[in-house]
Amino acid sequence: MIKILEDVVSTLDMEAGVRDIRIGLFHSAVLTRHCGLAATLPRDALRQDPPLMKGPGFLLDKSAAELVRMTESDSIIESAVGMATINSLLEIDAGLCRELNARELIAEKGAGKKVVIVGRFPFIPDLREMVGELKVLEKNPQKDDLPESEAENVLPEADVVAITGTTFTNHTIGRLLELCRPHSFVVVLGDSAPLSPVLFDYGIAAVSGTRVTDPELAMRGISQGANYRQIKGVERLTMVRDARR
Repeated sequence: MIKILEDVVSTLDMEAGVRDIRIGLFHSAVLTRHCGLAATLPRDALRQDPPLMKGPGFLLDKSAAELVRMTESDSIIESAVGMATINSLLEIDAGLCRELNARELIAEKGAGKKVVIVGRFPFIPDLREMVGELKVLEKNPQKDDLPESEAENVLPEADVVAITGTTFTNHTIGRLLELCRPHSFVVVLGDSAPLSPVLFDYGIAAVSGTRVTDPELAMRGISQGANYRQIKGVERLTMVRDARR
């Protein structure tokens, strides 16, 4: 398990029963003490050699700790279930959070500055008009995107860096953080991102994630193919490092 996740996991109370697991087309959900989500990255997952999941139909026989260890898997689907389990076990400190849109935070911090976003998000076209310079690193690059191999060239130059939480799932978060400048403003975002202050110890300034308020509604949507914007029964929260000072 990567070091940053080891530290997050060390704060969790694993004594919770696993009540439900849903693996949808775009997202996974695990219900333990709370409900946690993570993106399943179908395009990347389907490029991997099968089986993508070992023991389907028997995951509820596993303990929460066993599911958490699935984050170590090279299978994206298995690792996503592990991340969703971690997020389901987190006790989110509401005092560190605010209802702040990640796009607004990136726009505020990136005004007149160099911004790099790791991962393609729907708000990117609008954001280009709000910041000084914007570059996008993407595993599956589209027009105007840079391939992930350019990370070593662009991240050390960025004033603001926004990293998709799926980099926990594919185990690249550690290397990406190493490439960021010590004083750059780093945001991790998406439903895979753990809303844990442990991330602040790794130079991350803010985490924009998801807290599930209605597990039944959220899991039903995920089971029926909801994408991130279509998931109901959740609230989008941003945990900011400055809030704990």
